[in-house]
Parts: sequence; structure tokens; C-alpha cells
Amino acid sequence: MTTKQHVPCPQCGEPVDMTPQNTYRPFCSRRCKLIDLGDWLDESNRIPGRDGSADTTSLQLAGYGQDEPTH
Repeated sequence: MTTKQHVPCPQCGEPVDMTPQNTYRPFCSRRCKLIDLGDWLDESNRIPGRDGSADTTSLQLAGYGQDEPTH
């Protein structure tokens, strides 16, 4: 006997069927999955560094966060 495991969608909280048939798991829908992706892409979500702050080293190396030259 197999029981379905349900967990809340990390985006909206609706119950999610965690079986392989749910291609959006752990999300409830494509919409919630894309909203989450957007949060990562616009850096609303970040993985904190060891001290609890976001690691900005790679951003600094790429030139982000530097003052623009004045003309």
C-alpha cells in the first residue's frame, strides 16, 4: 500500500502531492515554480555566507556595486 505524501508548497502553502507524477514538486504548479525561479534570478533569495550575510565577492569581481565613473 502506497500513501501519498503531501507537503505545503514553498511559494503559496497549498498542499503538494510529492509523487513522481507531479512534475512541479516541491511546488504545486508551474506558476509557483516560475515565481520561485524569478526570486532567485532577481536575487530576492540568496544563500547566506558563513557570517550570515550574502557573499558578494563574485559580484564585486564582475564589477557590480562599483561606482560609475563621472564624466
